Amino acid sequence: MRKQQNFRWEQLSLGTCYYPEHWDTGLWREDLRRMKANGIFTIRIAEFAWNKIEPREGEFTFEFFDRFLDVAEEEQMKVIWGTPTATPPVWLTEKYPEALNCRMDGVPYRHGMRRHYNYNSPKYQELSERIVEKIAEHYAKRSCIVGWQIDNELNCEVDEFYSESDTLAFREFLKKKYGTLDNLNEAWGTIVWNQTYTSWGEIYVPRTTIHNSTNPHQTLDYFRFVSESCIRFCKMQCDIIRKYMKPGDFITTNGMFGNLDNHRMEDACLDVYTYDSYPNFAYCLDADPKNNKMLKDRKWSMNLTEVRSICPHFGIMEQQSGANGWNTRMEAPAPKPGQMTLWAMQSIAHGADYVSFFRWRTACVGTEIYWHGILDYDNRDNRKLAEVQRIWERTRAVAGAAGADYRAAFAVVKDYDNAFDARLDVWHGRVEESSEKEIFVGAQEAHTPYDVLYINDWTDPEELRKYPVLIYPHALILTEKRAEVLKAYVQDGGTLIIGARTGQKDMNGHCVMAPMPGLLKNVSQSDVQEFTFVGPADEAVAMNWNGKTVETGIFNDILETDGPDAKVLAVFENNFYAGRPALIETAAGKGRVLHFGGTFTRENIRDFLAYTGVLEPFRDVISAPADCEIAVREKDGVSYLFVLNYAAEEREIVLNREAVDLDDRKTVQGKVILPAYGTKVYQVSIPHLIYAPRGR
Repeated sequence: MRKQQNFRWEQLSLGTCYYPEHWDTGLWREDLRRMKANGIFTIRIAEFAWNKIEPREGEFTFEFFDRFLDVAEEEQMKVIWGTPTATPPVWLTEKYPEALNCRMDGVPYRHGMRRHYNYNSPKYQELSERIVEKIAEHYAKRSCIVGWQIDNELNCEVDEFYSESDTLAFREFLKKKYGTLDNLNEAWGTIVWNQTYTSWGEIYVPRTTIHNSTNPHQTLDYFRFVSESCIRFCKMQCDIIRKYMKPGDFITTNGMFGNLDNHRMEDACLDVYTYDSYPNFAYCLDADPKNNKMLKDRKWSMNLTEVRSICPHFGIMEQQSGANGWNTRMEAPAPKPGQMTLWAMQSIAHGADYVSFFRWRTACVGTEIYWHGILDYDNRDNRKLAEVQRIWERTRAVAGAAGADYRAAFAVVKDYDNAFDARLDVWHGRVEESSEKEIFVGAQEAHTPYDVLYINDWTDPEELRKYPVLIYPHALILTEKRAEVLKAYVQDGGTLIIGARTGQKDMNGHCVMAPMPGLLKNVSQSDVQEFTFVGPADEAVAMNWNGKTVETGIFNDILETDGPDAKVLAVFENNFYAGRPALIETAAGKGRVLHFGGTFTRENIRDFLAYTGVLEPFRDVISAPADCEIAVREKDGVSYLFVLNYAAEEREIVLNREAVDLDDRKTVQGKVILPAYGTKVYQVSIPHLIYAPRGR
């Protein structure tokens, strides 16, 4: 069972990211007063300001930020302090180049960017400990400080580390995990291509090879090692800050990046989690033209669903306020009128109780001169500032939603071992990425909100029981303990849906010599006879499900029943396996397993949701077009219905029962017109999610 969240914001509130070191001191007080006049009462500072406190090694000065915090306290502005370890100063990397991260070929990343350090350099750990200790010891007592951000966007920019320090630390990680080289050689399958190791000194982090094809079992352990290194670095800073922080203050970090078990980091280190939400990435000029029109900025709801799985009541440390871009990449248009509000409400609808805009004023110097803030270079009031004030008015109108829980009709099951494996295994990655996106699109179009649920070997079955339906799309890696948790969920009455390639691998990434779905076979009572990608020259493959043609995606498992409780629900209609089972349902205890020999699509996910009775749980409350998102947060028996229009044109929704428009407190029912990018929040009676079970 995961730990309880240590900190929650008591009310919906707004903030912004501020860099006093970038601006003339004469602007400080004026800036803080303008923020407050527009609803911003919290700022984040200092996450890139190491040299303002330690300009030379061992020489510490606190005068600059003392002066700024004096002004903040006089203006009653709350402050979140960011530890500055994301950008070590020049004196450090010049004197201690071993602190630098390296490319896979061993060439160091030089000074001039950010996040150019590695977590495992003993010298960098020592100097990071010292600067965090000095900062916390000196500033933590300040009354204006309410929270601490660790580093900035851990594992952003790069999430792979190839320095000599990383190799040395990786060897120790492996010694602790395997004990002997014989165990390691067995786990890594080093008999293939003469990779057998005879001493620990022969082992490195993955290095440049032909086609950069590294041992997959080594790489899987390497990704786990990167995650462990990052969490250890984060915890080191948290442990120091906790010695000095005031009661009631919180520790967080921002972002959600790869090769990192964010759930374990939250549990081991943090009081609350914050995310950096930039939906305008969807409109960058170099964005993939194949990007599905349905997704665009709405994709960030998929990201926010992931964030909510880490921390149900989270914050946004950086919320899009202007066009994003550096001088070297990411040209993008400015958000259109209303989009800034739309994206802030998108975050709040998914569980954010604190939203901080990046940034207060657009930088006049540096790489991020085109990463626009609320104010532009000219420092004049503008439409973005006016929109911030309207967002403030909205947060006051919907104040009761603070701390409310997001309501989901089903959950998608994930785990970090499969996430890491899908990154290194292109076969796994292709099916995982396709199904994940398509489940999101299909559920969104059908107004069927869902959660993401991460499981591991110590997951309590109680965490699964609150969902009537779980979808575990492509769990290639399974363990006995996770399989037992899933079996217990089914036995207790749950519906588990598994997709193609389930149970193909063990924890080392070995393909097991047993029929799929592997460790779930005794509960699914199904058997995978053979399997194949659907090739680019093939006709799309479909199955006949109760007389309806339903597509089966990009990969197919050809199934057979293998037990008395299993029955075939659908058979493939075409390809060389036409007529053979594509979907098997098996009764197990009070519940059932659906084994689907395919990948999920936006069309077939609707069929699965309808069959299991969880499709459109709010249909009696609201009807809305597909390009509007519906979300509900609930607290103390009160439901808050969020309606978000992502379209550039107005859209009509229909409230099927009376609801209170929280903007003006008027009771409404029937047709409502939402303007382009318009949002609404209603208070409405929703006594329970509407499930209509069908099937066996």
